[in-house]
Amino acid sequence: MIDVLVVGAGPAGSVAALALARAGARVRLVDRAWFPRAKLCGDTINPGALAIIDRLGVGAAVRGRSRPIAGMRVTGPGGAAVAADYPDGRVGAAIERRVLDLLLLDAAVDAGADFTPGVRALAPVTDAESRVAGVRIRSAAGQSELRARLVIAADGRGSRLGAALGLTRFARWPKRWAFGAYFTDIDGLTAHGEMHVRIDGYVGIAPLGEGLSNVCVVRHAFRGHRDACAAIVAAASGADPVLRDRFRRARRVSPIVALGPLAVDATAAGCGGLLLAGDAAGFIDPITGDGVRFALRGGELAAEAALVELATGRAAHLELQSACRREFRAKRRLNRALRSLVASPRGVQVAAALATRWPAPFRVLIRAAGDVHLAHNP
Repeated sequence: MIDVLVVGAGPAGSVAALALARAGARVRLVDRAWFPRAKLCGDTINPGALAIIDRLGVGAAVRGRSRPIAGMRVTGPGGAAVAADYPDGRVGAAIERRVLDLLLLDAAVDAGADFTPGVRALAPVTDAESRVAGVRIRSAAGQSELRARLVIAADGRGSRLGAALGLTRFARWPKRWAFGAYFTDIDGLTAHGEMHVRIDGYVGIAPLGEGLSNVCVVRHAFRGHRDACAAIVAAASGADPVLRDRFRRARRVSPIVALGPLAVDATAAGCGGLLLAGDAAGFIDPITGDGVRFALRGGELAAEAALVELATGRAAHLELQSACRREFRAKRRLNRALRSLVASPRGVQVAAALATRWPAPFRVLIRAAGDVHLAHNP
């Protein structure tokens, strides 16, 4: 019998499967997609996340396929601009998610996890004691059940498993959407990632190397047809006084992908027989670039809790919840504060005016967002 069934082969699921397989557990990892696959993301890893990747033994592979990010540049209305390097030579990385996710998945498979793509999770399967005992799935072979001693749901912000068990829900506020695409020939790129905060949302730019950049536009509401996505991205780059000159030569070289509403809240870290990890455990606002670090570390914590449950037979979701609270409490508070700030036009204007006169606190904020206290030099 499978010890742990991991649903979702993104960073959280692959890291959980990797850690479990290395610990000797029998792990089955499934995902609805075939890899490599595209994924809407800002395509940056902060120094804290890169430290986790180093610890997992995948750092050299990631660095070989990425561009170093030395810090961040943040702009606001009225010409406000603050740039800061990460201290002590620490760096993050810009890397496409289709590349990063495949590297992590390959590491999990190399460790002994059994991976099956093209498998869609439909609903949890419970036993007579209402404990999760597996997942009902659909694949090319039709519908069936996969049974396991324990399930880790790492199936993303729209987690079917978490929602079916009443563990997750979309946040009532804010209702933000993201629109992402790849561009070439954006002028003025540096070794910094970029975040351009405006009263109606923000634009992130990640320089990936060889002239390619990830551009992600986040807006507070989206009620139009998806055909309007191109207009939203074009307006964000072509009409913005800071960005329009830099985009004059730029060419969009990929379709625009839309995702939303973004924010997801989790009421618990799991239940009997099931643990949540990654975006399924709560999707944070992407403005700080924390999503990948939360996924990586959340995958590790879910694996640790799973090993406790396998060894003792005692449900470990409350222990996982406590561990996640200790690990992420401070950063979640920062994320909530920034989420509220950028959702307020007045707040954005006040912050921009302050940054123009007193940039030092914003440089500290850039370092805090990068989790540099968790990083180390390779």
